[in-house]
This record gives sequence, structure tokens and C-alpha cells, in this order.
Amino acid sequence: MRPLHQIIKKPLITEKTSQLKEESQVVAFEVAMNANKVEIKQAIEKAFDVKVENVKTLVAVGKVKRVGKTFGKRSNRKKAYVTLAAGNDIDFFGV
Repeated sequence: MRPLHQIIKKPLITEKTSQLKEESQVVAFEVAMNANKVEIKQAIEKAFDVKVENVKTLVAVGKVKRVGKTFGKRSNRKKAYVTLAAGNDIDFFGV
């Protein structure tokens, strides 16, 4: 298995993901483009010492943006929505 920091890039903390976390124990992460669901599950379980039930992934396609006369494209990124088992929680802020 690859090192954890190569699979998990960062947690996604937005209003939508905070609401998902409260309602249905789902936490979102930005992950490496070539990471699969099995690697993501193992990395989350090892890094945060929790039990993962399900992993859903999606590729967010980068937007085309204009800067002056030229156009550019933001890079694609992969998101993982991880469902935690009952009784498990990940606290990103340590409060």
C-alpha cells in the first residue's frame, strides 16, 4: 500500500459536508486521482482509527476559466464520500 499522504490529500469541510456528517455519518475527502475505493478505505481506517462501511467516489471535472484573452482549465480532482460505522467519528478540529 502507498503512504497515506499520497492517497488522502485533504478533508473537504464545507456546509454540505458538515451537514452530511451530522445527519448520516458521511465524511468527504479529496483523494489521489489514481486511488481506488479499497485503498481509500484502508487509508481512512489506518489514519483515523475508525471503521468504514462504504466509500463512494466521483471525479469533479475542472472548470474552464478565462484570464484576459486566453482560456485555461483547472485540473480535475477526485472526491471520496466515506460512510463511517455507527459509533465512529472523525474530529478535524480537535475541539
